[in-house]
Amino acid sequence: MDPSERFEALLAAGKDSALLRFGLGSHYLNAGDAARAVEHLRRAVAQDPAYSAAWKLLGKALEASADAIGAAQAYRSGIAAAEKRGDKQAAREMAVFLRRIERAGGSA
Repeated sequence: MDPSERFEALLAAGKDSALLRFGLGSHYLNAGDAARAVEHLRRAVAQDPAYSAAWKLLGKALEASADAIGAAQAYRSGIAAAEKRGDKQAAREMAVFLRRIERAGGSA
């Protein structure tokens, strides 16, 4: 059983959580399925809006899906969440990603 099957089985068993959704999103993004990753990562941040790592990965998944505007919005939300929690490193990383999108003209 591959990781996605295990994660999906947990989800089907009613074990839905932000951490599980993050794991699924990460798996699908690494497997090249950015659209499916976005779906799970959006659920992760909906369940836990303070989950800065999920915001960062959502931004990456949206970039991989060619949605620069959505990625910029995810990074902005992630920066706010990270700063609120005092996670300075995550905020700095997402700020770098956001500036890259802005320089390319892809933010709203």
